[in-house]
Amino acid sequence: MTRFPALPDLAIRVDGAVAEVRLNRPAARNAFSISLMRQLTEAAAHLAGSTQVQAVILAGGESYFSAGADLADPERAARPGATRLERRQAARLGPDMCQAWEDLEQVTIAAIEGYCIGGAAALALACDFRIAGAGAYLRLPEVALGMNMSWRSLPRLASLAGPARAKRLAIFCEPCGAGQALAWGLVDETTPAGEALALARAWAAKVAALPPIPVRMTKEAVNAAAGALNRATSIMDRDQWMLTSETDDLREGARAFFEKRKPAFRGD
Repeated sequence: MTRFPALPDLAIRVDGAVAEVRLNRPAARNAFSISLMRQLTEAAAHLAGSTQVQAVILAGGESYFSAGADLADPERAARPGATRLERRQAARLGPDMCQAWEDLEQVTIAAIEGYCIGGAAALALACDFRIAGAGAYLRLPEVALGMNMSWRSLPRLASLAGPARAKRLAIFCEPCGAGQALAWGLVDETTPAGEALALARAWAAKVAALPPIPVRMTKEAVNAAAGALNRATSIMDRDQWMLTSETDDLREGARAFFEKRKPAFRGD
């Protein structure tokens, strides 16, 4: 039996060989706080040790997946007096979370309804499959806020959608609806609104009925072939984030977001 520690921002259910991990911060629209990211990483660590679970579903709420990074999270603010080394270490949390989910031997399926923004989209891209309900969309707002798209997401995005479409999504920061995401290879199937989780459960049941050893071996082999250069091509994105986090443009982007106005960037 797979037993999880108390993870208050997640609702986790294990039914036979299938685990469901649901984001559970409705008051914050499932925004990714530091605490939620730690809990997602811890959940992945527990799943990694399970021989019972063969498929993992990652889901959000019934009408939205996640609003992305919780910019109001007080723990996200830089600690006064923190060294750059300490800040660089803290910046590992997002990429390490995504990597922990990508490294799971079990097949992972993201069930997406409504908006799936920023870091939430990065985590969904780290899963094996994505199923989107009608009305769902992915959006990467980082560049428009004055920062780079990090968390080792760009190689995954380029692998799925191709380089030109990856640039369109990451640079223009425009929503990519379920139909467009399907055409671009970012999601694997679409459903009527509200039915993404049901289809994810059907896919997970198909995985659970298969012999687990060759399934796990096949996933590992495909990921190794498709992502052989991913780490090499994203090795600096954490340091790029460190650079952009110190710019006036990032501060202007955050102010404009909270003040609901267009930012005035200066390239500084």
